[in-house]
Amino acid sequence: MRIQDRTFLVSGGASGLGRACVEEICSNGGYAAVLDMNEELGREFALELGGSARFFLCDVLDTDSVAKAVQGAVAWVGETGKTLGGVIPAAGVSTPATMLDRDGKAFSLDDFDFVLNVNLRGTIDLVRQTLEHLAQVPAGAPDGERGIVVMVASSAAFDGQKGQVSYAASKGAVTAMTLPMARDLARYGIRVVTVAPSLFESRMTSMMSAKVRKSLEGAMEFPRRAGQPREFAQLVRQAIENVMLNGTVIRLDGAMRMPSKM
Repeated sequence: MRIQDRTFLVSGGASGLGRACVEEICSNGGYAAVLDMNEELGREFALELGGSARFFLCDVLDTDSVAKAVQGAVAWVGETGKTLGGVIPAAGVSTPATMLDRDGKAFSLDDFDFVLNVNLRGTIDLVRQTLEHLAQVPAGAPDGERGIVVMVASSAAFDGQKGQVSYAASKGAVTAMTLPMARDLARYGIRVVTVAPSLFESRMTSMMSAKVRKSLEGAMEFPRRAGQPREFAQLVRQAIENVMLNGTVIRLDGAMRMPSKM
């Protein structure tokens, strides 16, 4: 599927990996609906990109907020005439905590729910609401393709570290959804691809201590550094453009396998 003249919804689109995806889409002739909670940053970013992007306030924890953002993006598609092409739910959080703390107390279930609700429920809510509109897009030749869902998992889904139970659970669920979702949507000509990055430069990783960062970089085989957001976005572009990529989870990790602990 060509990116040019198609519109993609990107949650977490004002920063990090989501922002890089928006930039990649717009630089290849596409249009991006930037969905984010940070209104100031999101509007400023959309203005920088000009007419090829528009900001929509969106809290993925709030179904009504997601609905309003999706409806706004679809209305924008009607204004521009740039066909809806897909959705990239890139909003994500991490709240590290071991199952039992040093005093033998169990971790907070509220924190667990928060991570699951943003990373998993927020992902599926945005996807399901977008799909109602994507399924109505005229099928394109030669394969009858209508669009794509590109979800964001993590290498933690496969080798989560100590303290990553909630994060690994949320991202593991995203990977597990990929194939059944692709099978559900095959009759509509909608593909599903999930990218599972390891250590990438982002707002989340910027809060890591130097010690943690050095330890993670040491687990990389090659290249021995954090990935750049544009490198993540390049793979997302390939997922959009290559119709044979469907129902699969792609690790983007420099052969990294995360150690049990730092």
